[in-house]
Amino acid sequence: MLTHLGVRHFATVESLELEPGHGLTTISGETGAGKSIIIDALGLALGERADSSVVRAGCERAEVEATFDIADSPAARRWLEARELDHDNECILRRTVREDGRSRAYVNGSPVPVTEVRELGELLISIHSQHEHQSLLKKEAQRALLDSFAGAEPQLRALRGHWRDWRDARRSREQALANARELGERQELLRFQLEELDAFQLGEQELAELESEQNRLGNADTLIRLCQQSLELLYEQDENTINDLLGRTLGWLGDATAGDDTLSNVFNTIESARLQVEAAADDLRHYLDRLDLDPQRLAQVEERLGQAYSLARKHRVRAEDLFAHHQQLQEEAGKLDNHDAHLIALEKAEREAHEQFMEGARQLSEQRRSHAGALANGVLNHLKALGMKGARLEVALTPCEPGADGLEEVEFLFTANPGQPLRPMAKVASGGELSRVSLAIQVICAQTLTVPCLVFDEVDVGVGGGIAEIVGRLLRELGQHAQVLCITHQPQVASLGHQHWQVQKQQKKDSTHTRIVALDVEQRIQEVARMLGGVEITAPTLAHAREMLEKSQRTAS
Repeated sequence: MLTHLGVRHFATVESLELEPGHGLTTISGETGAGKSIIIDALGLALGERADSSVVRAGCERAEVEATFDIADSPAARRWLEARELDHDNECILRRTVREDGRSRAYVNGSPVPVTEVRELGELLISIHSQHEHQSLLKKEAQRALLDSFAGAEPQLRALRGHWRDWRDARRSREQALANARELGERQELLRFQLEELDAFQLGEQELAELESEQNRLGNADTLIRLCQQSLELLYEQDENTINDLLGRTLGWLGDATAGDDTLSNVFNTIESARLQVEAAADDLRHYLDRLDLDPQRLAQVEERLGQAYSLARKHRVRAEDLFAHHQQLQEEAGKLDNHDAHLIALEKAEREAHEQFMEGARQLSEQRRSHAGALANGVLNHLKALGMKGARLEVALTPCEPGADGLEEVEFLFTANPGQPLRPMAKVASGGELSRVSLAIQVICAQTLTVPCLVFDEVDVGVGGGIAEIVGRLLRELGQHAQVLCITHQPQVASLGHQHWQVQKQQKKDSTHTRIVALDVEQRIQEVARMLGGVEITAPTLAHAREMLEKSQRTAS
């Protein structure tokens, strides 16, 4: 519920602080006093569009702050928790508007986009202006009212999730079918490309090995000559090989070491070199044994390489990437071969999503049908009390194409006059009738209200006398289930409030000030007397007002 409203530099308001209580708070004042300022200020805090005209003349900015106790508002608590904006059981909405038109919104002290504030505001308060009941003419609003009365809103939210799942599954299957022809053409191309690559069967390292072998075979005669010459110089010529020269050197150094052992390191180094020369000579012999002139093998290698280079050009890849390209095409072909299985899986997913949607939709339809009559009867009972004794109302459920809101359209069929056929409310209800129907529905739906605060702006327009008193009683009854603020011109309604505020406008030569005061008992008597009429408030008028308040409070209690 709304626990505090602070308004500063807003329109004709310099500063005001309001603390609404439980139940019904009635708000009255002279015509033109600015009663709508409360509605406008609340609307601003709740995320409505703002412009610089709301800033009081001569001030830099307007500011509105609304504080709510959300202990009994689980939806609002969940909204705040999801965004890490929760603060115990309190929610503070603050909105500022600068004189240049720029505005900012805050939730519990944190900046929040206005669109999100508007979303949160719908969970905290519902404002019904003089023309708000026009929304009752829309089928969507009528469906929402029935669902609220039936307590079907959780089922509707779940159904919309099932609808999205079914829609997405259907789109996925349709897209897969649309792609089937294109995929078939791609499969044919892949089969043709893979026939060549599969037949060629290039190994992962084969290209590099072939290029190395080609280089070796193509230079075999030169390699043989150079290696043979090196072997002869190292070890195999008749005399003066490197091995022989190292042997002589070791002989001389052996003798020299006998005279000076400091030469032993040099001796050991040369001896190691001679051993390495012998090892190198052995390696060269083995290499020459394996190295043959083989023109036939060279031709085979070059043919294989030529085929590899040709395939690479044909597939527009580098030769060294041909093996990886082959693997990639095989993977793609495997996926396309599984397309039929994929399509079967998509069809199954769509069928299951459709069944889940239909099951939820049928349950929602049954819940709507079981509550439609009770809603209509309850509204009619209140309409009779409101002076519409000949009115008839039927909540019609008409099958329609399955959609996010279920399997049927909901429409209120109405007539205010006996003997007249039921017709859609938009075609037969006058403004005053709509106002009373809207009020009756709000009272009927009060038991299932999820919004803790309701604001009514002159819902009693066009009624008076006994009917106005009944309107007041209905609002007071509504106040048993939710916090209700009602702007009224009717003394019968004002007298039934649990609290009563008066809007006052003070005009000076250069300025205008609007303030709102909470009235005590004597002040309420004065205000109700003023509302009863007459330029001058006489003793009989005051007595009438006192009697009306005493009777209203006694009867209402």
